[in-house]
Amino acid sequence: MQIKAEEISQIIKGQIKDYEAKVDLSETGTVISVGDGIARVHGVENCMAMELLEFPGGILGLALNLESDNVGCAIFGNVSGIKEGAIVKRTGKIAEVPVGPEMDGRVVDGVGFPIDGQGPITAKLTSKMEVLAPGVIARKGVHEPCYTGSKAVDAMTPVGRGQRELIIGDRQIGKTALCVDAIIAQKETDVHCIYVAIGQKKSTVALVVEALRKNGAMDYTTVVAACASDPAPMQYVAAFAGCAMGEYYRDNGQHSLIIYDDLSKQAVSYRELSLLLRRPPGREAYPGDIFFNHSRLLERSSKVNDELGAGSLTALPIIETQAGDVSAFIPTNVISITDGQVYLEPNLFFSGVRPAINVGLSVSRVGGAAQVKAMKQVAGTLRLDLAQYRELAAFAGFGSDLDAATQKQLTRGARLVEILKQPQYQPLPMEKQVSIIFAGTKGYLDTLPLDTLAEYEQDLYTHITSNAPDIFDTLKEKKEIDKALEEKMHATMKSFTETFKAAKGIQ
Repeated sequence: MQIKAEEISQIIKGQIKDYEAKVDLSETGTVISVGDGIARVHGVENCMAMELLEFPGGILGLALNLESDNVGCAIFGNVSGIKEGAIVKRTGKIAEVPVGPEMDGRVVDGVGFPIDGQGPITAKLTSKMEVLAPGVIARKGVHEPCYTGSKAVDAMTPVGRGQRELIIGDRQIGKTALCVDAIIAQKETDVHCIYVAIGQKKSTVALVVEALRKNGAMDYTTVVAACASDPAPMQYVAAFAGCAMGEYYRDNGQHSLIIYDDLSKQAVSYRELSLLLRRPPGREAYPGDIFFNHSRLLERSSKVNDELGAGSLTALPIIETQAGDVSAFIPTNVISITDGQVYLEPNLFFSGVRPAINVGLSVSRVGGAAQVKAMKQVAGTLRLDLAQYRELAAFAGFGSDLDAATQKQLTRGARLVEILKQPQYQPLPMEKQVSIIFAGTKGYLDTLPLDTLAEYEQDLYTHITSNAPDIFDTLKEKKEIDKALEEKMHATMKSFTETFKAAKGIQ
């Protein structure tokens, strides 16, 4: 059998064509130096900012400094296996994390890999960690409440869907507890939650996850954990990873709530990274772009307009202060970025007021727009009443004789402080909050001893559920107190208070 020259040329052309398709073109570089979780890589000429690079052993690194002769890279993982001269490959991918409903109920690390022992995540979609925040035109005013379940917050510093409300205070005075309650409070709503733990002990994160699981909140919550034992790059990117997961819901017309616990530690990890990358230090040794780091993260929380699906991403960032110093660099930065702050005070916490919210320093810049009418009606004078009570209580401490009006204000104020106390992991729905605040502001508690108020509150909810359930139903449905409902509430409160006093033998 003879093969013609033409056929031979066809065969050769085909093989050359196939050969070109099989060649794997990948740009590589070499490690110049490595140490403290930072590698300097030479040779990856076309590397992009925030691109993932692959080191030996499958370890990933993040390109942060793009210099003329090398790339400064933060490594996610153990650097002990990386040596000078090691080959580094470009992945061509900007840092991204898995997103979507498959993330619900999972605990992942700072770059989205599961660490809960429940097998791989089957997420179909990924999203870039760093994206531009929605512009002004794409946004809509914050107008729906995002209940935290805490009477003091929902009544006086309300949070709306799409808002950023800072939780600030010293260590160990209930910042995380307030945020975990806010996650549990979303149980009956359509809000997906993301809890980002930065720089905390693994045991602390495990306790939070257990509390969420016990209260049935893990079904709609993703926990992103970059713990104290994780490298600084992981702690830095964890917040952006969590934000990308929350944005998935916002961009698909749904609602999400993200807790950053806490951004002080994220700032410290970013400072560590920046100093190792030889970026110039500024105030308190933080790099000059630390404000930009927090602002571009928190700006992504927003309520988008109807054309984009009217979804929202609400943020509750946490900042830890040192000895109550809210005028330090990082606290003032984040206060200026957010739409208000809830300030927790150690003195209140240790005197038994929990949550220990300082009414004078806490504020919501969205305010009444994030409250339903019923809450506005009962809580309108609450902040003023409490502020006046604090001043009068300080004055009354001198022991002078007080007139009847002043004594009445002190009595009312003490009872309002008492009813705003709340046990941990027991968030309340709006209708219950409105009922007890109504009882407090209308004077039904003035004749009751302070130590009976916690029992009174629980018995009141039971009484309304059993004997006047339409009060709760109307509040839920209409979200305002009309004349008929007000009369009904007055009658119910009056009869219940008399019954309670008789049962307790109170004159």
